[in-house]
This record gives sequence, structure tokens and C-alpha cells, in this order.
Amino acid sequence: MFGCLVVAIILGDPQAAYTLRLHKVAAIPAFARKYGLPCSACHEAWPKLNNFGQVFRDNGYQLGNDRDSPSYQNPSYFPIAMRITPNWHRESSNHVLIDSVPGDPTNQTEATVTSHGFDLSGIDLWTAGTLYKNISFSLLPSSDETGAFHFENAFVRFDNLFQSRWLNLKFGKFELDNMISEKRMLTLSGQGGFYQVYHFMTVEEANFVNSGVFPLNPGFGLGDNQLGIELAGHSANSYTRYSVSLLSSNDGNVDVPNRSYDTFLTFSQAFSAGKLGLQRVGGFAYIGERPTYANTDGGSPISGEGLGNKRFYRAGFAGDWYFGKLDFETVFVHGWDDAYLGTGTPANLALPTGAQAPTWNGGFIETHYTYNPQLIFIQRNEWVRVSRQAFASDASNLGDIDTYTFGLRWYPIMFSRAGLAFHNEYAITKTQGVGPLGEDVWSSSLMIGFDFAF
Repeated sequence: MFGCLVVAIILGDPQAAYTLRLHKVAAIPAFARKYGLPCSACHEAWPKLNNFGQVFRDNGYQLGNDRDSPSYQNPSYFPIAMRITPNWHRESSNHVLIDSVPGDPTNQTEATVTSHGFDLSGIDLWTAGTLYKNISFSLLPSSDETGAFHFENAFVRFDNLFQSRWLNLKFGKFELDNMISEKRMLTLSGQGGFYQVYHFMTVEEANFVNSGVFPLNPGFGLGDNQLGIELAGHSANSYTRYSVSLLSSNDGNVDVPNRSYDTFLTFSQAFSAGKLGLQRVGGFAYIGERPTYANTDGGSPISGEGLGNKRFYRAGFAGDWYFGKLDFETVFVHGWDDAYLGTGTPANLALPTGAQAPTWNGGFIETHYTYNPQLIFIQRNEWVRVSRQAFASDASNLGDIDTYTFGLRWYPIMFSRAGLAFHNEYAITKTQGVGPLGEDVWSSSLMIGFDFAF
């Protein structure tokens, strides 16, 4: 994390690839300036961390020398990064319902909808570092492309409690301790710029959450930053790591104070395989609840009054495998949602006929070929398969997903003061059975852009 640009770019809605949204994170070139180290000290190809970068992050942005203290810093030094991504992108999706005559909704037909043009991402203003020895922080105000700001993360972390690296306490809004981080992924496009398996919901549940009928149920994503508290620890070289988090049941959304809590557990172990490199394997489990109805005032849900909580969980394994310049990131996730959540049914009502708890399995294999620290090639295959639908009458393959992503990143400059990446990517997704007449829908994204940070 020593000062290299971390990716943040517009992502497309997987259900409407031509409508863009924002999903991003940034890194701080100031860390490189502070310690006088090159970006490659912490990154294989930024934003992807190597083990040294992981140790630095686990230690609370500290190297264990005098430079850790803010009192050491030269008055001209300020730990902040500013970044934005100008880009050109093309989004396309088939089997989209449109009015046969524009403005007349009485007759509709299917069409392939395509948009393309020059665009901007939002802007990140990220600062992080140490407040005092063993007290670290991160604050990331982030805007969308229109300038509307929110807090992507904001936390304080108390490091090495009782002089033990196994006890570190984080409080605020932060990324889950995923072994394969969505915030540090190397792909950016509308279809390839997020991990499908981290955000998957069955079609019935997605329709309910996205309808806005019940705003106290914000859905869930393993890749989303969450609000809560985390206890984490690691060995001296970070080969062995664990974390336990207690989180609000609101998917990291502020002003949605649902009266329940989620739990996230992780463990990973790395080992050296000689000339092949450092290998890491890990497991994780997320156990949560979401309300299904709420107390109301004039028919509108009362904030914080979500009721009828029902459970869901995600569990799986991850691996990071190295073979010289070639490495593979592998993830498998199993998901289960209560039948009330899966069908969008309030818990104070009877379940519809044929309702059942949906389950699914998914994962991905992402391949990187690091030709040198300034050029990396990327390819990822993702899939999700629903093993039990929310309704027994639904087609067995409804909502199944396949995504294929190809890209390369070239870094013409990698300095402690600034970074620039030339990014090229193509991604295509097939979602089965979600067309107006039950067709498979294909959505694609092509993106060319310049990531820069200062």
C-alpha cells in the first residue's frame, strides 16, 4: 500500500449493463514518500499487494521504526491521495424491453441497447496513517461522477493491544478481511469490475431488494464495506491471519439502524513453495440477518424499526497460487437464504405456495501474468449456479451467471509522488432466463481509461 494508485472506476449494473454506477477504492502515494520506498516494495502490480504490503497493512501502516510517528513527519508531508479516472467505455445488453414507439408504453418490444462515450469516474480523497504509535486510521470521502459524496471507509484501529500482534481492534466502516479483496481487484469495467459471486442474490430476492418497497432491507455484498468492529491478528510475517467482525445488519449503509448484527469470520495460512513462490489458502463465513417488514407511520417504514428478521449465510474457501510470473486467485462460495428473504415475504405473513430457502454455489478463477512490475495481463472466469430456487416452480437455471473478463494494465510511471495506469478491458456476462420471455441475457463492457493518483 506504499503509494500506488488503487483502482476506482465506474461499474455497470449487471442487470442493465448500459446504466453505470460507481464502485471504487484508492491508495496513498504518501506512504511511499513517507518511508522512501518504491511502489514495488508493497505491490506486485498495484493495487494487488505482495506479502510485504500485507504485513505493512496488518501492522497498522507501520514499519516499526521512528518514521511511524506523526511527530517525525516533515511539515510539508501530508498523507493524502487524490484520484480520478477519465475513460471511454461501451456498454451493451440484449433482450431489453423498450417502447415500440418512443413515449408510448402500450406496445413494447425487445432490443439490444448499447451506449458508449467518454466519461469520468468519481473522485477519491483518501488519507490514512498513524495518529500515534499503534493507533492507525483511514478516512476515504468518495464522490460519484456527479460530485455527490459519501464515506467509502472511516475507521480507527488500535494495534498490538497488550503488546501482541494477535490483538488489533478496528472500529468504524471498513472492508471485510476478504483474502481476495474486491477493493484491490485489477479489473474495472461495468461487467468485470466486481466479483459476481460476492454480490449474488437469486432473481426473486434481487427483484424485492431492488424494488425499493422495503428500504430497510439493503441486501448484502461480501465486497461491500461494512459498519462495525473487527478483532484481527497475524503472525510476524502475516503468513497466519484471522479476523472476527461484529457488524450492523445494513450492508454498510448509514442511517439504516437495523436492530440486529451480523458476524464475519476469516482465517488464512500461507506457506512457501520454494521457487514457485508464496501460496495462501483460507476460509470464511458470513452469518447475517435482514428484516422482512417494519413498523410504519402513515404506511411508510420507520427507520430502525425493521422486524421479522430472517437469517442468511455465505461460506467458502479462497486460494492464491503462484508459479513464478503466473498466479491464480481462486474463490468458492456457498450461499443460503431463508425462504422469507428469498421470496421477499414479510415474516408476519404465510409463505407463498412453493416457497423454499434458495441455495447456490459460485466462484471464480482469476489469472495474472506479471510480465514485469509495469505490465500485467488479466483473465477471469466466474460462474454462479442456483441449486435450489426460491420457488419450486422456477426454472432450475434461473439467474445462473457466467462472466468472462480479459484485460491488461500498463504503468508508464510508478513514482512515490504519483502513479498512472493505462487500463484496457473487455468483459461479457450471461445471465440465464431473465429476459422478458425467459431468454438468456448477454451484457458486455469494453473500457479504455487512465487511472491516475497524486
